[in-house]
Amino acid sequence: MLDRRLVYVTGKGGVGKTTVAAALGLAAARTGKRTVICEVAEQERITQSFGLAPAGFTETKVAKRLHALSIDPEAAKQEWVRYQLRSSALVALLTQSRIFQYLTAAAPGLAEVVTMGKIWELAQLERRTAGATPYDLVIVDAPATGHGLALLRAPRTFADIARMGPIRHHAERIHAFTADPRVSAIVAVALAEEMPVNETIDLQDRLAADMGLGLSAVLVNGLLPDRFSDDEAATMAAMDGAGSPAAQAALTAALAAHERARMQRCQLERLKRSVEAPASTLPFLLAPEVGLEDLERLSRELEGKL
Repeated sequence: MLDRRLVYVTGKGGVGKTTVAAALGLAAARTGKRTVICEVAEQERITQSFGLAPAGFTETKVAKRLHALSIDPEAAKQEWVRYQLRSSALVALLTQSRIFQYLTAAAPGLAEVVTMGKIWELAQLERRTAGATPYDLVIVDAPATGHGLALLRAPRTFADIARMGPIRHHAERIHAFTADPRVSAIVAVALAEEMPVNETIDLQDRLAADMGLGLSAVLVNGLLPDRFSDDEAATMAAMDGAGSPAAQAALTAALAAHERARMQRCQLERLKRSVEAPASTLPFLLAPEVGLEDLERLSRELEGKL
């Protein structure tokens, strides 16, 4: 998967997409690929995961061979207009026009198209941004499932609306690139819980129905270790309050953890039966916040599974 030009990471909100995108970036950079992780909707979490200040719409180095960027739709729109007009004076005149601002704000899906356009530009071997160095891989920390699918679908939708002209042509080029499984991969991140599993299955079905695409991989995040067998759990349950208060508390916690791990594995099996893409797991991290050391650990887990 890391041999593609673009990896698009989405999934239900709260499943750890940003953490997985950062770990994928570290894994790719370790193999020698010059990599950039893109955030959308002006999110600023990747640079902070590496202990750095928010960088905004600037390609910022966060680790060896690894960069991060937060895409501001307004800045991406001005960049696109600048490329089309080839004149800074005309760009300033146009973008400061109240009529232009009104029309672009009213255009349905324009923010999504220029966002995808910037992602596409970052993934090109010959970039449009003056003086910019090409990347080997672009990883997108995409919005949650529904919005993530809408963003992916936006170029084709906008091309149908535009009908003709440079906007339609550019939107068609973006769609052709992002929908080509030879250069682009779509990765779903999930938890081994009922709702995230349901949403991942639904994402697979909607991708196929709306775009004729499939998931390239599913990454199940936060899997608890299975510390006890069912027989051991039954033995602990049979003690039924025996022992000191501390021992009882430890047994209760152990049985609760065993039950949660068991339910996770039931949901994991359901997910594997329901999706066509290979599903890999990442371990639960017992930490209040994911730090750089944790990202390195997850990246090495991914490196061995992808």
